[in-house]
Amino acid sequence: MILREFRVWAGRRCLLDIPGLELPSRGLVAVIGPNGAGKSTLLKALAGVIPHDGDKLLDEGWPVPSRIGYLPQDFTVSAAMTVAECVLLGRRERLGWWITAHDRAEVARVLARMDLSELAGARMDRLSGGQQQRVLLAQRLLRDPRLLILDEPTSALDLHHQLKVLSHLRQLSKERLVIAALHDLTLAGRFAERIVLIEGGTLGVAGAPGDVLQSVHLDHVYSIDSQIMADRCGAPVVIAHHAEEHQPVLSDRGAKRGTEPVREGSPDRT
Repeated sequence: MILREFRVWAGRRCLLDIPGLELPSRGLVAVIGPNGAGKSTLLKALAGVIPHDGDKLLDEGWPVPSRIGYLPQDFTVSAAMTVAECVLLGRRERLGWWITAHDRAEVARVLARMDLSELAGARMDRLSGGQQQRVLLAQRLLRDPRLLILDEPTSALDLHHQLKVLSHLRQLSKERLVIAALHDLTLAGRFAERIVLIEGGTLGVAGAPGDVLQSVHLDHVYSIDSQIMADRCGAPVVIAHHAEEHQPVLSDRGAKRGTEPVREGSPDRT
C-alpha cells in the first residue's frame, strides 16, 4: 500500500498530513498513537468514510467498497436480530431473494472462527460489548475483504479473546492487508508485522515492531518514561512509567538498565 500527499481537512484545518507512506500489500499493520493523534481519521479516510486529498494505492488501484471491510470504533447494534442474521448482512450486496445453504454454511464458518457458534441464535441487543465486537468482526470477515480496516478491534475483549482475535487476524493477513488501530503497544509489537506511529496528525515513524517500539520514539509522543523489554518469543514489551518517576539509566546499547534487549529475528508470535 502506498500513500502520497495524503491529507484530511476540516475546513481550513488539516487533521492529517502524511507526505508519504509505503506498506506491504499483505500482512497485519498496527496503527498506534495517543488519543486525538489522528488514527481514526486515517482509518476513515482509507475506508472511504471521509474525503481526503492525495493518492492511495493498493494493487495498482484501490479496492471497491464491497472488497473493504471497515469496523469503526465503539459501534454497537441495538436491533433485535440474531447473531447469525447480523453476520449474514455482511453479504447484503450479494444476497438474493432466498438465503442459500452456501450462505448459511459461510456464516457458520466465520462464527466458529470467532468462537461464536453457541451464540448464533442469540439476539444482538442482549449481547455484551465484547460479544458484539466479535460478531461485527465476523460480519466483516464474511465479505472476504481485500482490505480489512479495524478501529480498536480488541478494546472490549478480555485477554483470552484479544489473543484469539489477533491470532486470527494475523492468519487472515497472509492473504490480505489488515490495518488495525491498537492502544495496547505490547499486543501491537507481538502480532503486527509493521507498525505506524501517528503523532499530532502526521506520520511519526513506521517500520518493524522492534524499530518503532523504542523509547526514543514513544516517550515524547505519549509523555511517558518507557522500558522496552522482550517476551519469550523476542517480541517487544512496552512498560510505561510516568515521565517524572525516575530518570532512565542507559547502557552503551541504548537499552535501559534492568531490561532485556529485544532480540533480532521474526519468530512466530502467535
